[in-house]
Amino acid sequence: MNPSVAVVILNYNGRHYLEQFLPSVLASTYPGVRVVVADNASTDDSLEYLRNSFPGVEVLTHDTNEGFAGGYNWALRLVKADYYVLLNSDVCVTPGWIEPVISLMETDAKIAACQPKLLSYKEPGMFEYAGAAGGWIDSLGYPFSRGRIFDVCEPDEQQYNDTIPVFWASGAAMFIRAELYHAMGGLDASFFAHQEEIDLCWRLQLAGYKIMSCPASVVYHVGAGTLPRGGRKVFLNFRNNLLMLHKNLPWNEKIWKLPLRLVLDGVSAIKGLLQGDVDFFTAIFKAHFAVHRLWLKRGEIHKSQQRRPLCGLDGVYEGTVVWQYFVKRKTRFRDIIQKKVL
Repeated sequence: MNPSVAVVILNYNGRHYLEQFLPSVLASTYPGVRVVVADNASTDDSLEYLRNSFPGVEVLTHDTNEGFAGGYNWALRLVKADYYVLLNSDVCVTPGWIEPVISLMETDAKIAACQPKLLSYKEPGMFEYAGAAGGWIDSLGYPFSRGRIFDVCEPDEQQYNDTIPVFWASGAAMFIRAELYHAMGGLDASFFAHQEEIDLCWRLQLAGYKIMSCPASVVYHVGAGTLPRGGRKVFLNFRNNLLMLHKNLPWNEKIWKLPLRLVLDGVSAIKGLLQGDVDFFTAIFKAHFAVHRLWLKRGEIHKSQQRRPLCGLDGVYEGTVVWQYFVKRKTRFRDIIQKKVL
């Protein structure tokens, strides 16, 4: 028998995305796939639309918007399956997108999570920002992807079609073993949104599991569907990245990497200010202040039980992507990661 799969779409005021993309999910060919829309306290007409247009779709309703992390933790406590697929509402899938990932994960019980290849819905020949062909991280904690370095996305020329271990799987379309999701305590709800999937994948690797990229499965992502670019997004990205480092780095790395990150983030903030982006500058300042405030409150930052050197994990670049991108002007993953990574 095929393992059970539940595709759970967390919706927040995404009626137009449900109308556009839910039919593609319902057309999935995986036998017995369960499709669930978990509504995260929407204030638009999403629920009415689902009742009228998709009466057979299972709908969960929440009275509080707890963000991506808290919303999924709430929803997945109510869903029983062997595998969960966390799927953004602004993702268009292809009919056979589930089968390659489940087949891969079934070959090795140590594979905890996996992502398909993410291409841009607006430019189908380009990789999409939120994961591309699998997430990596550098030695200072800056995330990037096979096919995306900072804001530069590469064209998909089949250059990353190999199935390999990565550091993190994109939360836009993340397959994960349900048992392990709950065993790890799910996503860290304090993150609210952004980089919570990277933190979860880091914890899974620390526990001895693998994260994989499976480019045989392809989906198309709009991107920034529920939280567009702006000060709030910058704040969450910088704050959550620092929280993740506080949680998961061993002390002998944390003691020098966090001060260095303070300097680098400060340079980034000042550059934004000089370019006239006051919101960007303010957001970074607020992010660092928020982390410092939590650090001063003993116990507010929950630390991982297991610690291992960051560069001993899969999908880690031992240098710094900041140097490669801003100084050496390298914008392609293959130009930075030149060694064979299999």
